[in-house]
Amino acid sequence: MKETIRKTMENLEKNGMQPFFVETKEEVVPLIKKLVPCGSSVSNGGSVSLAETGVSALLESGYYDFADRRGLEGEALRNCYIKAFGCDAYFCSSNAVTENGELYNVDGNSNRVACIVFGPRQVIMVVGINKIVPDINAAIKRVKDCAAPPNTRRLNCKTPCAETGKCISLNAENAFMCDGCKSPQRICCNYVVSAQQRHKNRIKVIIVNEKLGY
Repeated sequence: MKETIRKTMENLEKNGMQPFFVETKEEVVPLIKKLVPCGSSVSNGGSVSLAETGVSALLESGYYDFADRRGLEGEALRNCYIKAFGCDAYFCSSNAVTENGELYNVDGNSNRVACIVFGPRQVIMVVGINKIVPDINAAIKRVKDCAAPPNTRRLNCKTPCAETGKCISLNAENAFMCDGCKSPQRICCNYVVSAQQRHKNRIKVIIVNEKLGY
């Protein structure tokens, strides 16, 4: 695993993203405080990894100017999304990180992938070693098999994968990336691969030597 992490971090750097490595989840918050000054405007995508590492609690603590979408609906929610788009730092995880230094993310509402691609001054991803995969094909399968099903259950979405534990497209031979159910609550709607980055080090990836999230 050490060689895999080294290769992944080296390729992230080659692709214009700034990698960091910590041994334990307890080291994440102190690192973030070094990367993002107190009082900065911040927001986040929904993420179990952020909760498990204490980042969610940090964002809610008043240490930052937090655009918090919890409990919002309608225009208030939309305005929060727009504010997040212009924040100093956006926090999330990644559905998968390839050894080639690519990020693979799939969203339903897609405010998260929108902020990953453009908007916030920097994007800080907290990623457990369970999300490192060899390549994009493995990343596609990981989302269908390991990430989407538990997330649909967490979000109480009525989808086939919430019931069966895997995407229905995996039953087909040579399932295409975009194949899936037609549920109105489907969470796999937009697919984003982050490869070579023009804005060097805008995306920062903190790899934690533990299993985190889905």
